[in-house]
Amino acid sequence: MGQCRTFQFGIHPICKQAIALDRVLRLQRELYNAALEARRGAWRWERRSVSYFQECRSLTELRGARPEVLEFGGTVCRGTLTRLDRAFDSFFERCQRGEKPGYPRFKSRSRFNSLQWDDTKGWKLKADVRRLHLHGIGDVRVHLHREVTGTPKAITVKREGRRWFVSIRCVGVEPTPLAPTGREVGIDLGIVNLVATSDGELIDEGRFGRNAAAALARAQRDLKRKQRGSNRRRRAVERVAQHHRRVRNQRRDLAHKVSRQLVNDFDLIVLEDLKVANMLRRPKPRLGPNGTFEPNGAKAKSGLNRSIQDAGWGQLTWMLAYKAEDAGRELHIVAPQFTSQRCSRCEHTDEASRRSQAVFRCTACGFEAHADINAACNVLWAGRAQRALARAG
Repeated sequence: MGQCRTFQFGIHPICKQAIALDRVLRLQRELYNAALEARRGAWRWERRSVSYFQECRSLTELRGARPEVLEFGGTVCRGTLTRLDRAFDSFFERCQRGEKPGYPRFKSRSRFNSLQWDDTKGWKLKADVRRLHLHGIGDVRVHLHREVTGTPKAITVKREGRRWFVSIRCVGVEPTPLAPTGREVGIDLGIVNLVATSDGELIDEGRFGRNAAAALARAQRDLKRKQRGSNRRRRAVERVAQHHRRVRNQRRDLAHKVSRQLVNDFDLIVLEDLKVANMLRRPKPRLGPNGTFEPNGAKAKSGLNRSIQDAGWGQLTWMLAYKAEDAGRELHIVAPQFTSQRCSRCEHTDEASRRSQAVFRCTACGFEAHADINAACNVLWAGRAQRALARAG
């Protein structure tokens, strides 16, 4: 049947095309904000909700009042309304789960940087000449560094600083199974070592956020001194955003390389089911006997939270999942309880066996190993047991 995949490429519009894209962004931002105001007003004054289909029907009236909004086709307008509809769907889902609702808000210029074409109208990919045709804009040069497989169904064009990218969503992408290797691996994700494998390999790269912290702090201090609304402040904001983009790209590049290497080398990959959102929660306030607040370790916890976010465990896990599916590899997720306290040789579990961050010495049998590698071995054993149970059932 095939899979759904998204391919991202850089696009290089000429000056005239870049101006047209900026104009489309401005008009679609106005449409988004107007549609949001219509929904808010309908509920506030009439206690009725406005659906996506009702907003799409209003585009016919908009053609007479604001023809320039539909100048670049109705597909991109429907994509903007779909974006708003999804924002409301997510809002209602968060309300049902009891989370912080996060009501959809109006978009400023700095918060609206993408355009959506949710069907095949209004655009066409010309792979043979490396061009992307956009209705009302023309043929934009696209850097096709890899082949687009499957059937393209929708695209998203996004601006990041002064660069533009296109994401092409395809269906019916055939998997590319890899030859079996006969090897299995358990993976322990950490902060000091991003990845520790049961084979004894340690990947200590990463920490890009920590490495860029000083330069980012300087850029943020420079931004703080700029007057709001000035051109200098706008350039300072872009410099801060550039630092964040560089760190994000470095982290994503490492996750791609590590996940690709693991999928190529192993038939079975076992990971811990880490609840990252729970691990990032703030510690609860601690009240003393006199009704005053006592130290609760919040400062140390904030440093740990930054390190966890800098590691990018969720991104690496997601990449492993979809690459393993495409390559026909097995990926198992196991419970993380006691993996760092259990001896991988005699299975004795004791908190005192983990002497430090890097040293594990079993209090029962005396087995000694790197703590992360020992935990990765336990993860592999748990994954094998889970696979055996699944096959037996």
